[in-house]
Amino acid sequence: MHDEFAQNYTMIGLKVAYYRKLKGITQEQLACKMNVATSFIGQIEARGIYKPISLDTLFRIAKALDTEPYRFLMFD
Repeated sequence: MHDEFAQNYTMIGLKVAYYRKLKGITQEQLACKMNVATSFIGQIEARGIYKPISLDTLFRIAKALDTEPYRFLMFD
């Protein structure tokens, strides 16, 4: 079960990276919009790193990327 959760967090991070790149902004720019460190965004997006994030953070990312939050939670 832990592995499934870790995999989902990794998928969320990959989706954050996808939508960030789709909007044409850098990790630095996203971090600036969210008032967090660039390394925080890097940790979320990094493959193979188990970085749980809160729903609040997920909503802040979605707002900064002008993307609906549910898009990060769709697991096929």
